[in-house]
Amino acid sequence: MDVVALPDFRNLGVIARMLMAVNALALAGVLAAGPDLGGTLDRFLRAAIIVEPVLLASVATLAMFSSWLRRVPYAWGVFWVLALVLGFTALVLTGLGDARLGAPEPAGATFGQIARALLLAALATAGLLGYFHLFGRAYSPALAEARLQALQSRIRPHFLFNSLNAVLSLVRVDPRRAERALEDLADLFRALMSDAGRFARLSDEITLLERYASIEQLRLGERLRITWSLDSAPDDAAMPPLVLQPLLENAVYHGVEPATGPADILVEIELRGKRLRVRIENPHWPDHAPHAGNRMALVNIRERLTLFFDAEARIDTRIEAGRYCTLIEMPYRPVEVERSA
Repeated sequence: MDVVALPDFRNLGVIARMLMAVNALALAGVLAAGPDLGGTLDRFLRAAIIVEPVLLASVATLAMFSSWLRRVPYAWGVFWVLALVLGFTALVLTGLGDARLGAPEPAGATFGQIARALLLAALATAGLLGYFHLFGRAYSPALAEARLQALQSRIRPHFLFNSLNAVLSLVRVDPRRAERALEDLADLFRALMSDAGRFARLSDEITLLERYASIEQLRLGERLRITWSLDSAPDDAAMPPLVLQPLLENAVYHGVEPATGPADILVEIELRGKRLRVRIENPHWPDHAPHAGNRMALVNIRERLTLFFDAEARIDTRIEAGRYCTLIEMPYRPVEVERSA
């Protein structure tokens, strides 16, 4: 069942949409108020005296209380957002006294102006909340599809069979190591079956990376060499689940398996200011035929980053000095203050 929640008002994409939508509505109202284009700028500036303070105060306050608003029931959240916007609108109009929205009107119409402005503010707010609600629902199918793709493409059949064969080869000669490998494999599949709609801790994602690497080490031996650069990685960072493991799997498939000797993979995770930065590098072999699963995983990850962080996260790939590099950046937020997307 989908979780209905208000948008994250701290998100830059949400803030940008609010600013553009409200200013576009104000401009449309000014254009509709009079046909003469010569007075459009003057009417827009007078409208901005009211619209901009309300808009900026509302955006700042909503960003401040975003976490609390996303925890309360959706109906109450909508109520408080409407009350906040209407309160700021009334406060600004009362402070301006005879401020005008659009063309000049008689001084005695001040109460009527306030009532009209409150109605317009309520309609604009309801329209934006409706848009964000539909926007969130539009991404729900993408999340379900992402979970299916995760089950189908991230733990590919050849990886499962090879891992089981590696474990079977150890059962007689090294039972303890075989048992640890089976435990790693079980944890990996347990993570796949977990709720993909909730944030995961970075520390848990790193643990899955290490378990996956240990399983692949059984199969590839000394050919697989991974350098871990995790000293500045914040353990409590919130991120979509199972973003890192498919990238490491791609690095193994494209960078290690085609190699005739040892191949080096770099896994670097660090915090830069308020941004979490993940970098995974592997050798690039131009003659190695690309695999469809690689592109599927990247598209999958990009969709889920958009779902969880909107415009604040990005994923890029490039080839530098004979190495294939995948770079992810996302905002740093402690997982304790996050909730289901």
